[in-house]
Amino acid sequence: MRRWLKRGAWALVVLAGIMVVVIGVAWGLLRGSLPALEGEQPVAGLQARVSVSRDALGVVTIDASSEADAMRALGLVHAQERYFEMDLMRRAAAGELSELFGSAAVPTDQRMRVHRLRARTDAHLAQALGGRPQVVQAYVEGVNRGLDSLRVRPWPYLLLRQQPTAWTATDSVLAGLAMYADLQDPANENELAMRRIREVAPPALYALLSHDGSEWDAPLFGEARGNAVLPQPDAFQLDDSRQSPPAAAVEQEVHGSNNFAVAGALTADGRAILADDMHLGLRAPNLWFRVRLRYPDPAAPGGHVDVSGFSLPGLPAIVVGSNGHVAWGFTNSYIDNADFVSVPAGAEGITVHEERIRVAGGATVILRVRETAWGPILHERADGSGEALRWTAQLPGAVSMGFADMARATDLDDALKIADRAGIPTQNLLLADAHGRIAWRLIGARPDRAADCPPNGFTTRAPASCAPWAIRSDHSPALIDPPTQRLWTANGRVLDGADLAVAGNAGYDLGARGRQIRDDLHAKQRFSENDLLAIQLDDRAVFLQRWWTLLRQVVEHSDDPALKRLDAASGHWEGHASADAVSYRITRAFRTRVQEIVTAGLLAQPKQSLGEGYLEPKLSQIEGVLWPLVTERPAHLLPAPYPDWNALLADAARQAEAELAEKGPDLSQRTWGERNTAAICHPISRALPAFARPWLCMPADALPGDSNLPRVQGPAFGASQRMVVSPGHEDQGIIHMPGGQSGHPLSPFWGAGHEDWVHGKPTPFLPGATQYTLQLEPR
Repeated sequence: MRRWLKRGAWALVVLAGIMVVVIGVAWGLLRGSLPALEGEQPVAGLQARVSVSRDALGVVTIDASSEADAMRALGLVHAQERYFEMDLMRRAAAGELSELFGSAAVPTDQRMRVHRLRARTDAHLAQALGGRPQVVQAYVEGVNRGLDSLRVRPWPYLLLRQQPTAWTATDSVLAGLAMYADLQDPANENELAMRRIREVAPPALYALLSHDGSEWDAPLFGEARGNAVLPQPDAFQLDDSRQSPPAAAVEQEVHGSNNFAVAGALTADGRAILADDMHLGLRAPNLWFRVRLRYPDPAAPGGHVDVSGFSLPGLPAIVVGSNGHVAWGFTNSYIDNADFVSVPAGAEGITVHEERIRVAGGATVILRVRETAWGPILHERADGSGEALRWTAQLPGAVSMGFADMARATDLDDALKIADRAGIPTQNLLLADAHGRIAWRLIGARPDRAADCPPNGFTTRAPASCAPWAIRSDHSPALIDPPTQRLWTANGRVLDGADLAVAGNAGYDLGARGRQIRDDLHAKQRFSENDLLAIQLDDRAVFLQRWWTLLRQVVEHSDDPALKRLDAASGHWEGHASADAVSYRITRAFRTRVQEIVTAGLLAQPKQSLGEGYLEPKLSQIEGVLWPLVTERPAHLLPAPYPDWNALLADAARQAEAELAEKGPDLSQRTWGERNTAAICHPISRALPAFARPWLCMPADALPGDSNLPRVQGPAFGASQRMVVSPGHEDQGIIHMPGGQSGHPLSPFWGAGHEDWVHGKPTPFLPGATQYTLQLEPR
């Protein structure tokens, strides 16, 4: 027995030793992919020494002797901190994720590969690079030098048992095209869904479903649309026999942003101030990378560039920021950037491409793409007919590196000229300059349709006789030096009249955010940077307040046990989407249930008529229909099986109570923060066991904010950055970013600055004191 115990003890010692060695090797490999922060590093192609300094948050300052050297250094830094994330962007755009992740990614790749964006980019690469091929090539070489200089390949490749492949100029263009795919719908599905509904729905019903605004509109041009006028019984009635139970509502993310600006007339010293926060999916590390670039440039004011802001790893440019003379920021425009055209069976002029999707650990998948002069056929029926899609991202000029010239913009007028040649997804550009001026302009690639070939939108259809359109970025609508001295956009409708008819509607967001920002701007006559930050952080629940009043009417004095529990828990209206708010969460759940029931009733007839051809539409303006219905309560538009609207509202409240009670019987504990809890994680975290995932995530903070108010924050969606800055006064600017600069969990910059984003604590716009300096030397 003693001998066996002795042997067992030795076995445990050996096993422990093996585990220590394995852990040590794994730790060594993991640390081997950390970039060098100090010392000297030779870099081929540099013309002179470049200094790369980092502050305590990992914000990078690059001091170089030329733009090409600065971009070579930026490429090196991007690769060492974020190469895996850069790789995901180019692969997502090109439909090449399966090469890393295996067969599970094939459906995702097929949805993007049908657009053949890599092949199209290769064919028109010179146009994308424009006058900057040497600068882009310097960036590409810097990326590959940065990757090669790591002692161990980036850690996600170790987990995936894959090797990274080199970066190319085509990949930088694909990184830009990845933003098209994120901000627009590559399948243009909502337009197709509404077209099919229009073909089978009574006109009065389609008018309700396609109502394009509400009383919440806050456009820069024209007036609010107002709520829908409900049809009379002789125009349309719901058919009880066609109604089905409502489907669970899916939270619809608005891929866009808020931005707003005040002119010098509204500040104490004549400075114009710009605020910008872009709403996107949140992950660790964050999408953006903070950087300051300084280098001599004879074309820049004073012969020198000094630009700070947010870069996108993969692109040699500052995407949003300020250069001391001009500050700029974006929101997604939601104009109509794609059109479907019907393709009859047996149509001529169709080209067939075989796209080979390589699959890690599996056989290559062949995707057969049938392409017309309009674009690829996305929907094909058994008889050979279908619908071909033309999308701006498919066309030459969709991405152009010319927008990087904003780093050297002199003033507002100069920035507007640079905007003429910007190849980016169509955005609402807001500008502020050091002279106190501000401007809004539609910027980026947009369809150049013929006058008699309007956008499909929700109410018109491009005739089959229209020629395939090209894209343009010049001569777009603008509002310069507005009389109110204020500008704002928030993904809602901005335009009106003839300009709107040309731009089209790809699903403008409900105007509640925009209206709240507009009203905040008009509530004061003097502004500072902190005042604009306060608007960015405004979580007042203006939109839901009337829904709380309606809920109270439903639950007060009720004998129903569920409604009595709601009554007790919702009596106090906090007025904010704060983390500790209970009434806000209850009210939101109630409205969601009402919307589910009502929209199921309105969509039942088209859904039954279309059968398998039915696509669920995104009814972003449904509030303009929903509120008239629950206040006017017309019997002929009452969804089945309810005897009256009071019964429908009571049932919606009971459903909300049941949903909340699943988390615990005490509804007073069901705070908004319990539901709105941060889940900001590295993409690889999903492949790890549950116990290990927190290692690759930011803290699970209870977050304030929501979608229909300025402070947009959800568990994994929200403000991917915040910026408040006055050109010429960058030292007083404010900046926030969720997650951190580095994609490496052992880096000191993995989550640096995240807490300031969570709590809205002002962080200086410019980099802080230098903590680390790396010298790049010409080889």
